Amino acid sequence: MLDPEMSLRLVLVTFLSLAAYLGLAIAGAGGPARFFSYPALTTVAVVTTLGVAALFTQATIGGGVREDHSNRWVIAAFGLLGILDAFLPAYADRHDILTFGGEATRWLGVVLYAAGGVLRLRPVFALGRRFSGLVAIQPGHTLKTDGIYRTIRHPSYLGLIVNAVVRALAFRSGVGLLIAGAMLGVTTRRIRAEERLLAETFGAEYETWRARTWRLVPYVY
Repeated sequence: MLDPEMSLRLVLVTFLSLAAYLGLAIAGAGGPARFFSYPALTTVAVVTTLGVAALFTQATIGGGVREDHSNRWVIAAFGLLGILDAFLPAYADRHDILTFGGEATRWLGVVLYAAGGVLRLRPVFALGRRFSGLVAIQPGHTLKTDGIYRTIRHPSYLGLIVNAVVRALAFRSGVGLLIAGAMLGVTTRRIRAEERLLAETFGAEYETWRARTWRLVPYVY
């Protein structure tokens, strides 16, 4: 049974985050009229709102029974990068700063953004209450090693990085690609902390799984 207070916090965090993300993008683009004059950007906004689907899972933002508190700085880093990623690509697009491509580039970004969103959300449904906003072990936690987890250990993080990159395409933004690079660096630190905690918790079972899978991209990383 989920904690009602925790569920309410998750609802508030989700809606406030989506509202802030879209609001900053619209402001960076020069206001609603200009932003929504681009069908591709309108589609990006619609796809972004689908993030509310996470509320229909058992995901949590709690620390569970065991947490790596030293990694909480990553939350702040993701928050800052999220703000920059929401505003700067749209702003740079409007002022033609480090932009590239045209409408075809925008639509390529839109299509891949939708695919990255699915990749980001699918693990949330698959993990249920084991999925947390923190690096933590939840009550009754077990390893998920089937489905996409047969190959990739962190598909949700891959979806996060893919979304950051392809969102830059939707805004034709070189600035957005730089932010995506910074996000990859922070994500790597988060992955290392998470894998350390999982190894300490599950021991040989985790090491066996890790030996036959990849962190993000098969045969690459």
